[in-house]
Amino acid sequence: MSQPKTYIVGNWKMNQSIAETESFFKNLSPEIKHYSGETWIAPQFIHIPLALELAKSTDGKVKIGGQNCAATDFGAFTGEVAAQSLKEIGAHFVILGHSERRAIFGENDQTINHKMKKSLEKNLFAILCVGESLAEREGNKTFDVVKKQVIEGLSGLAASDYKNIAIAYEPVWAIGTGKVATPEQAQEVHAFIRKTLTETSCPAAQELSILYGGSVKPDNVEGLLKCPDINGALVGGASLKADSFYGLCR
Repeated sequence: MSQPKTYIVGNWKMNQSIAETESFFKNLSPEIKHYSGETWIAPQFIHIPLALELAKSTDGKVKIGGQNCAATDFGAFTGEVAAQSLKEIGAHFVILGHSERRAIFGENDQTINHKMKKSLEKNLFAILCVGESLAEREGNKTFDVVKKQVIEGLSGLAASDYKNIAIAYEPVWAIGTGKVATPEQAQEVHAFIRKTLTETSCPAAQELSILYGGSVKPDNVEGLLKCPDINGALVGGASLKADSFYGLCR
């Protein structure tokens, strides 16, 4: 049985200008090439080609992906980006179901499941985001919410799909707030996710990587990564500067 890989994934959201993107890769330590885990960056769609070119300086160590994709192939969907188009320009992965997509843009589990299937069909690695709001945590609904999001997000996938999937647990109350789940709180939910995968006969329940997202920084990532079921981090603000991103990886 293979062990889950470790991922540090930077979600730049709607940040970084061209100049800032160029500066990031210029200042990224050459030591990143020797980091043993997976180091990925998701810039704005329009900057993906630039990031792909700049990432060549890492000898392919830093992979570039998208923050979202459409649930359908092509058509009259103004403002959407097709998974196939992401693949065609060289994107490696896509982040799906982020809490901001759910809360701001109204995406539900069914829509996210369609996007999972479409991205995997187009040979993109898919990161499924799940997590509860503060009200749901305070209402003791964390496990119910996360279980539903995991089961419905992965519904109908083929066994062969799971080699191209990771799950990111991101408690909504810890995203961009400066609050971070304690390692114990995060590990409890990560272990529950793995248990849910096992109970639903997921063919990769023990090998699938489960990342933590929510105000992760270089000074708290080590404690999180020491937990047995936390296999990396989905990082927002701390991934915008080269020294901070390298600090996370180191």
